Amino acid sequence: MEILVSRLSCSSALLLLLLFQILVVGSSSVDAGQPPYGCNESAKNYPFCETKLGISERAKDLVSRLTLDEKVGQLVNTAPAIPRLGIPAYEWWSEALHGVAFISSVPQGIHFNGTVTAATSFPQVILSAASFDARLWYRIGQAVGREARAIYNAGQATGMTFWAPNINIYRDPRWGRGQETPGEDPTLTGHYATSYVRGIQGDTFQGTAVHGTQILQASACCKHFTAYDLDHWKGIDRFVFDAKVTKQDLADTYQPPFHSCIQEGKASGIMCAYNRVNGVPNCADHDLLTNTARGQWNFNGYITSDCDAVSIIHENQSYAKTPEDAAAAVLKAGMDVNCGNYLKNYSKSAVQKKRLLESDIDRALQNLFSVRMRLGLFNGNPAKQPYGDIGPDEACSEEHQDLALEAALHGIVLLKNSHRLLPLAKSKTLSSSLAVIGPNANASKTLLGNYAGPPCKIVTPLQGLQNYVKKKKIMYHPGCDSVQCSSAKIDQAVDVAKGADQVVLIMGLDQTQEREDHDREELLLPGKQQKLITSIARAAKKPIVLVLLCGGPVDISFAKYDNNIGSILWAGYPGEAGGLAIGQIIFGDHNPGNKAYHYSNKLLRNIRGRLPVTWYPKDFIRVPMTDMRMRPDPSTGYPGRTYRFYKGPKVFEFGYGLSYSNYSYEIVSSSSKKIYLKALRDEMSNTVRQRLVSEIDKELCEKKRFIVTVRVVNQGEMAGKHPVLLFVRVPMVGNGRPMKRLVGFQTVNLNAGENAEIEYEVSPCEHFSMANEQGMIVIEEGLHLLVVDNIEYPVTVVV
Repeated sequence: MEILVSRLSCSSALLLLLLFQILVVGSSSVDAGQPPYGCNESAKNYPFCETKLGISERAKDLVSRLTLDEKVGQLVNTAPAIPRLGIPAYEWWSEALHGVAFISSVPQGIHFNGTVTAATSFPQVILSAASFDARLWYRIGQAVGREARAIYNAGQATGMTFWAPNINIYRDPRWGRGQETPGEDPTLTGHYATSYVRGIQGDTFQGTAVHGTQILQASACCKHFTAYDLDHWKGIDRFVFDAKVTKQDLADTYQPPFHSCIQEGKASGIMCAYNRVNGVPNCADHDLLTNTARGQWNFNGYITSDCDAVSIIHENQSYAKTPEDAAAAVLKAGMDVNCGNYLKNYSKSAVQKKRLLESDIDRALQNLFSVRMRLGLFNGNPAKQPYGDIGPDEACSEEHQDLALEAALHGIVLLKNSHRLLPLAKSKTLSSSLAVIGPNANASKTLLGNYAGPPCKIVTPLQGLQNYVKKKKIMYHPGCDSVQCSSAKIDQAVDVAKGADQVVLIMGLDQTQEREDHDREELLLPGKQQKLITSIARAAKKPIVLVLLCGGPVDISFAKYDNNIGSILWAGYPGEAGGLAIGQIIFGDHNPGNKAYHYSNKLLRNIRGRLPVTWYPKDFIRVPMTDMRMRPDPSTGYPGRTYRFYKGPKVFEFGYGLSYSNYSYEIVSSSSKKIYLKALRDEMSNTVRQRLVSEIDKELCEKKRFIVTVRVVNQGEMAGKHPVLLFVRVPMVGNGRPMKRLVGFQTVNLNAGENAEIEYEVSPCEHFSMANEQGMIVIEEGLHLLVVDNIEYPVTVVV
């Protein structure tokens, strides 16, 4: 969480937040049905209200009219109104990770105590990512953006800037916030960021503007910039952690998702992270914020701190000697707004003490007011502007709720299916008995993950499975006292299982085990869960079905090799429709007749997600979470991280996922088998001929793009939606080369026996390159293998 109360005890923090919510919401100045906006009748004659002028010119005019005290007040997330200029109050902090959320510490931002009382809660990001479907991510972003605008139009918000998506690389399986991310791969994460941001901000899927380049449906913010993936592990927390990162790993792992988010997604916001990178706090890093984001990547938006990240630069990290030094450091680095109050408290004194120029404050404010203007909030009455017609009925619309179900269905991953146990025979099971056991079977809150708002409606796995079984034929037992499972009623649960024809276990984790500010120390199921599972599996009449709700990987090797466990499903945190999705997948059905969710007949029964993260064995915890290196180090036994570099045993591979059908692949054509590239000069490394990609003619690089065509055949008996992943690898691994890397992915819908050809565009300079130890992107001469499943296609590069 972006934590404003991080130094308080949990109980004290919750009490203060509750009191604050009662006081502020109870006296909120936001009138239901009337969204706040600038440039009303009393202020419309100011030049900054003239819509014919450019945004930059308007913002500069507005800032020039502010006093120093007024300027300083605008540098924090809860920015006060400036009545003399008709400028309304504004809250920069709102959340929309997988649906519009309510943040208790900023109830003036988004609240649900008006016309709109709920928002569609989509699956947690890690599960949506498992669909490998960029258009699905875009559609989710679209829905979230429209619901956000609907809430604003209803007068239930004072801000339209949402601090999502989280696009940090899921480097370590213990990270409590890995559930918020698209996974461990930079290419996958970059595509997710681009698609989701375009959807929220109102652009087309291809990236073109719908209502003109200056109008945003809502503002997206990519976080946490950069190399942030440790919260609180063995006494080390994110506030003081100094991430030691090589230039090589920054170049090809940690930075690419942010590059994509900015250049391709055109995100209007970035959040700088708490931690330091190589000694420098991210929010005080001029090279990161100004030289890289704004200079190299042409970022055009605002940069916010994570909450309290400015204060910790002085108080926790001792990077700045005084509060004024901290305020000066972040503003000079290029940060614009402070989540917290440090800039409000110390920026004026920093100017007075000549640590900071007022022009540094002006620069930040011009960025801030430019974004508010791009949202149309200084164009007069929002009802008469683009997106002004989005009404409260958009929130929890039938279309959006159907999309939440579709996303859950397409993300859930089948990890095991011995003897084709799944899908269960619907005709038989309707008249047979079913035991549903486990602490997550009827836990509605678990489905949502973190950063969730009030859902439209929610269906637990138990309720979803009840759609398929006669009322008296279903038996339920929680098995454990909680997910922690310190106390398990194993004998009682076994008795329930013995009395049923089929058993489904719903186990896993929840936010007590993995969350913000809480990293895991083990990779096993907590408490007595494993003992409960194996006891029931031995006692059941038939092999059981195991469903896991969790964001992070779990070592379930015991279940993988247990013949009494026939099928395993990973369902992440599947959102408000998660229970329906689990029921539909287990029974291979697309429409259980539940009127709570209507779903189009276009949905195919055979859904196949793929893991967006490697599932490591339990012994991986021997690797310190603080070691940021991606590459292995054979001299010390360090195994590396993620599928690109990790050299060690795995429970399940990145991209792994079974299907109810069988698919075959063939690379049927490519327009190139040998590629000739020329550069200005050579660079030699370990007798391997390399060229700097930056020195290869860009036009030549573009001309060398080629198409790879893959034929996919559904050889099974069920129709289905199927993601196809294209990788590239080089035969000789070492010298920092990844073992393989993702080039692209597409989904294809195929009926039983049907085939289709899908095309991938391959760029040699992008897809055949790698980062060297200096962080420069180079392309190596020699053989590169394009890989789909176990099919390889050779391409030779000559430089």
